[in-house]
Amino acid sequence: MQYGPAVRRRRLGAELRALRARAGLTSGQAAVLVGWHQSKVSRIETGASGVKPADVGLLLDAYEVQDSELRDLLLVLAGSEDGGGRQNWWHAYRGVLPPAYRDFISLESQASGIRTVETSVVPGLLQTPAYARAVTRAAVGTLEDAALDTLVEVRLARQDVLRADPPLRLNAVLDEAVLRREVGGPEVMAHQLRRILEAARLPQVRLQVLPFSAGAHIGLTGPFVIFSFPSRSDLDVVVLDHLTSSLYLERKEDLWAYIEAFSALQVHALSPEDSFDYIAAMTGAV
Repeated sequence: MQYGPAVRRRRLGAELRALRARAGLTSGQAAVLVGWHQSKVSRIETGASGVKPADVGLLLDAYEVQDSELRDLLLVLAGSEDGGGRQNWWHAYRGVLPPAYRDFISLESQASGIRTVETSVVPGLLQTPAYARAVTRAAVGTLEDAALDTLVEVRLARQDVLRADPPLRLNAVLDEAVLRREVGGPEVMAHQLRRILEAARLPQVRLQVLPFSAGAHIGLTGPFVIFSFPSRSDLDVVVLDHLTSSLYLERKEDLWAYIEAFSALQVHALSPEDSFDYIAAMTGAV
């Protein structure tokens, strides 16, 4: 169990270590190839220190890695530009966003798919501006208006992943409480429910409602997010949100436990079609 920045360094280091071994090189031999001291290679592989994208590129060249998707992913994990050549936009908010949140956004932007269970609020990727403002204000009530505006701006900017090419695949299971809780008042909530219906029509979004009638379920232990990455399932990670921080679970047994929990919740939830009708009935759209 690691905090965000550490989990990314460790995952990057583990992948580089595996690629070195696949190339039949010792850490000392790899260091000679790129002109470093062996200790630098070891620190990178154990996640003890960060690594620049340019240095990752040197190692990938030394290991003769030709897989373009893998190269792009590892370079982004090291802080490079994303696949479209666009600078990581959240860097502009470094003075406002805590490191754990920046790392969450980074993973979100790199992921090919997200599975999320929400028990209290609408997922950030589906929130309207008014809903996002009400949720943020409730979570951090001491914020000045300017800071609040910035956090809402960041939350809305995150939603671009659903319009990317290719778009992020979002599988969301929402407890009925998410839909019933009037965040921001009736008008804000009504607009938010219509926004969820709009998102549910997107081919890259699969949304299911877990009704109160489902009774007790494993999701009652709290919300979670599973990030999946293109080509490399061993880079997947689970994120658990807390009031002041996020925990990142990277062990295979933890990952599979949450994948199984998500699958179980999907079985108990309404189908995507029935979920759409359920939400539409709440809005009076049917």
